[in-house]
Amino acid sequence: MTLAARIDHTLLRPDATEAQIMQLCQEAVAHGFANVCVPPCYVATAAAQLADTDVAICTVIGFPLGYATSSVKFKEAEVAMYDGATELDMVINIAALKSGKAELVQAEILDLADLCHVHQALLKVIIETALLTEEEIVLACQLCVGGEADFVKTSTGFASRGASVADVELMRRSLPENVRIKAAGGIHQRWP
Repeated sequence: MTLAARIDHTLLRPDATEAQIMQLCQEAVAHGFANVCVPPCYVATAAAQLADTDVAICTVIGFPLGYATSSVKFKEAEVAMYDGATELDMVINIAALKSGKAELVQAEILDLADLCHVHQALLKVIIETALLTEEEIVLACQLCVGGEADFVKTSTGFASRGASVADVELMRRSLPENVRIKAAGGIHQRWP
């Protein structure tokens, strides 16, 4: 597998235009990226553009703050998959995690994982490591495992920092091998 086949080609800026999304899709095909990650309003556009390719369609749920209610996130996920998404990047409810409501966080993850898996879609759960202590990162990883997430993702790219090597190492120690890690935000050609 090439490095490009492990990259999510992403455009989530609030001012992203349809033309930019179409260009993103063309670049993903040309370079063999794993997927395009686009705002929910552009999922159908990307799905149409990439219909006869191997590039997957990803979108975000509860993005970027994570504190939408579980029912809103669930509806977002249903609409996204109806529009053609095959991968969902859901932001956990960080406020609930920090308030000691671990059961709520895990139940939300499990509900979305069940929905995704019925539709043969992947669920990537963004835990926003920049806002968590090490203990909270470990707890968030445990909740993702119990919630049957396919990936745990470091960050949205909208916090004070993105992924760090230390975050990824801690996550790997906290997750079983079958749960994959997606490092996001702050990764450049010469990372770290």
